[in-house]
Amino acid sequence: MKPDRAAFRRGIPLRALAPNAITALALCFGLTGIRFAIGGEWDRAVGAIVVAAVLDGLDGRVARMLNGASRFGAELDSLSDVIAFGVSPAIILYLWSLQYLPQYGWLFALAHAVCCALRLARFNANIDVSDQPHKSAGFLTGVPAPAGAGLLLLPIYLWLWTGDETVRQTWLVAPWAALVAFLLVSSLATFSWAAMRPRRGIRLGLLAVIAIIGGALIVAPWATLSVAGILYALAIPLGIRSYAKVRRLRAAARATAASAAGSARP
Repeated sequence: MKPDRAAFRRGIPLRALAPNAITALALCFGLTGIRFAIGGEWDRAVGAIVVAAVLDGLDGRVARMLNGASRFGAELDSLSDVIAFGVSPAIILYLWSLQYLPQYGWLFALAHAVCCALRLARFNANIDVSDQPHKSAGFLTGVPAPAGAGLLLLPIYLWLWTGDETVRQTWLVAPWAALVAFLLVSSLATFSWAAMRPRRGIRLGLLAVIAIIGGALIVAPWATLSVAGILYALAIPLGIRSYAKVRRLRAAARATAASAAGSARP
């Protein structure tokens, strides 16, 4: 009996090519941001990272829509994220400001890239772990890589928006880079926008808000990105507080269940 040829088929399914192509494009845009930064084209450098973040948000959804999720795609996505949201933003910020901090500026850039890689490694290691309290409650652990890149570049947004050279000073940029690196690898609970389920009554209004934000990104990109970055940073303490409430409710439910089980015993 001849062996089944299907058992020997190897390679990526055709339906997985589209999401993997989007992931590869995100990687290319991330690297292109470095190219623009070397030439001092800061607006294009930041814009390339923003486009990479948009593509990163699309590839997973396209994979689920086409039923094209694969282990290869997951690994490619992580590698792309390390470069597009770890290495590239770190180099851009270094060329923009941190290079003027003698001896130590490169360390802050390295910290972001390394912490981004560590975060993604932790995420991959926990994919098959069933006990994930943050995920089960609809939260993330730490700041995700695209959001971390967006936060890291916040001083550049502000500079492009206002032209104020104060935000370019290394004594402000270096501590900010260190804080963002910490948030990437922290165990703090942050909001997961994908897990949110808005009520039917506000969905049309939410679509209108998204459309207005899209228009604002075209008309006034740096002001919009600055405000979005600041609002996200302010939402981090709210996420920590919300998850603390969830933990208290879970603890109360476990205590109630244990009490009921104890009283039911003969």
